[in-house]
Amino acid sequence: MKLTIVPARMGFVWVRQGIRTFWKQPLAMSGLFFLFMAWVSLVSMIPMIGNVIALVLLPAMTLGLMAATSVAEQGKFPMPGILLVAFRSGQAKVKDMLILGLLYAMGFIGVMGLSVLVDGGLFAGVYLMGAPINSEKVNNPAFQNAMWVAMGLYLPLSMMFWHAPALLHWHGVPPVKSLFFSLVASWRNFGAFTVYTLAWLAVFLVAGAAMLIVVSLVGDPGLAETIMMPIALLMAAMFFTSVYFTVRDCFGEMVPATEKPLP
Repeated sequence: MKLTIVPARMGFVWVRQGIRTFWKQPLAMSGLFFLFMAWVSLVSMIPMIGNVIALVLLPAMTLGLMAATSVAEQGKFPMPGILLVAFRSGQAKVKDMLILGLLYAMGFIGVMGLSVLVDGGLFAGVYLMGAPINSEKVNNPAFQNAMWVAMGLYLPLSMMFWHAPALLHWHGVPPVKSLFFSLVASWRNFGAFTVYTLAWLAVFLVAGAAMLIVVSLVGDPGLAETIMMPIALLMAAMFFTSVYFTVRDCFGEMVPATEKPLP
């Protein structure tokens, strides 16, 4: 395993690779993303501990989407079982992945906990506990401040966990070391990740503007509610498809030749 420092323009390349690979297997990649969302939603519904369990499983499920992308890139159809690849690699790796997930859950809850100090828990209640959101909350200055604080604190957390599941699973890096290497890789390639983030933001804005134009031409407000959510989910699926390439180009090929093929 060797860290590669990539030029900033690679951010555009990652976005293009993600979109192109998604359209190689659009049915599979969108279906897997919807399944991923459904599993997270179902687990979150478990009383009291559901949200925590969902956070613990998130790194493993993200790894599953990366593995699916590696299969789709070859023009093959990734099957649903690939989402569970993290739990089919031996007890040691399963244990390490769960430790990684627990660290992520602790970090995320810590971020939300610090935001509580700003607005008394309004933002954390919406984002973590699923509390209803309304215009009164959104326009509350304390809520907005808490949102910005949470976003600022989540950035280093995201940098630590961006590469970590892949490093743990495909390179055998222990959980804590994987967080360190991921943070270093994200920082050393900060230019590429900045371009990557801005490029995806532009893609989402253009797609949203195009949808609004179509809805305004049709003149049916109800149509917006019908098509906005599915298209937004498809765009999110394309984004998650691109994540694999950001990791692969920073650390090299992610699927060792010795790994057993998945059904």
